[in-house]
Amino acid sequence: MNSNKKNWNEATRLVHEGSLRSQFFETSEALFLTSGYVYPSPEDAEEAFKGNRLRYVYSRYSNPTVTMFENRLAKLEGANWCVATASGMAACFSILASQLVSGDRLVASKALFGSCLFIITELLPRYGIQTTLVDGKELNEWKNALKTKTKCVFVETPSNPTLDIIDLSALSQLTHKAGACLIVDNAFASPLLQKPLDLGADIVMYSATKHIDGQGRTLGGAILSNNESLLTNNILPWMRHTGPALSPFNAWVLLKGLETLNLRVSKATENATKLATLLSNHPKISKLLYPGHPTHPQHDLATEQMKKGGTIVTFEVRGGKKSAFDFIRNLDIIKISNNLGDSKSLITHPTTTTHQRLSQKERKSLGITNGMLRLSVGLEDIEDLELDIKTGLDCLSL
Repeated sequence: MNSNKKNWNEATRLVHEGSLRSQFFETSEALFLTSGYVYPSPEDAEEAFKGNRLRYVYSRYSNPTVTMFENRLAKLEGANWCVATASGMAACFSILASQLVSGDRLVASKALFGSCLFIITELLPRYGIQTTLVDGKELNEWKNALKTKTKCVFVETPSNPTLDIIDLSALSQLTHKAGACLIVDNAFASPLLQKPLDLGADIVMYSATKHIDGQGRTLGGAILSNNESLLTNNILPWMRHTGPALSPFNAWVLLKGLETLNLRVSKATENATKLATLLSNHPKISKLLYPGHPTHPQHDLATEQMKKGGTIVTFEVRGGKKSAFDFIRNLDIIKISNNLGDSKSLITHPTTTTHQRLSQKERKSLGITNGMLRLSVGLEDIEDLELDIKTGLDCLSL
């Protein structure tokens, strides 16, 4: 049968790529809820465990439903391989722990998700791994930090929650000159709006809970790369023997989530762009941070390496914590939740939730203020969202 598969565009790949149909020729991808697999003979089992026969052995290693999700996401990302994990944090820890040993050094941007910061600043040093944090926006800080022998570089762009943009092309050159591995958390941008591998990254990771599922149903993570050595020598042995595997059911949910990813991210980004304009002109808002808005301090860089501004809008309400709490207390449609990338619009107060573990001094250095709110924009009607925000702001007595 003729196929123009190589010429498929993203929207088509998101629906069809990676499907493995069983003997029943099902339309929807099958859910293989099995922990193990049977062998026709003891010789077949022996050959499988020797690695001489390519087949499924145990679902901690691989599973047909998980394989479909991995293959589809890899094609979307433009990666040679993808390894799915139980959560985004499982992906983060697996990437770092599978490469770093006592005496190694990691350099990371200081603007990171709270759990990533915990791993880098508190957990890894327990095992003799040196860690250094820099202002990711400042290339000179990267240059100075990478003068010392470094094994891995870890960044998140746009960052959580201040939406800092890191110049990935420039950083990849500095990283590779230093002989290190560049790891990019691309969860905020999603694989649709930014392609870190094309910009020089060695590994891309996702919390697939965000955007890819994007409907508040399940957890998942993913590790993607074009580096075969990293896969065979580091990631796969770690995954197989420590067990942070994605369950087949969660893989199936994420696989179906990919089918609508393009539609959801496009609509949420459109809504976010309009809400950013509304907030930028409101007298009760002291600061707006949105990569797609001209007022963002790195708007030009964001425009260069991202297709659009994304689904997250961060802003500061005048009056600090009290005003921020009063504002979100008076919202009706937008719900309070620390999740993001969802079909529902969600809002959180980073100082008291995602970044509450940080000291006041650390939050100040990151630009996280008591009046800051992170809004994950969903798929609701834009007029309803605008009215919800206006109503919340009108309730503030400033």
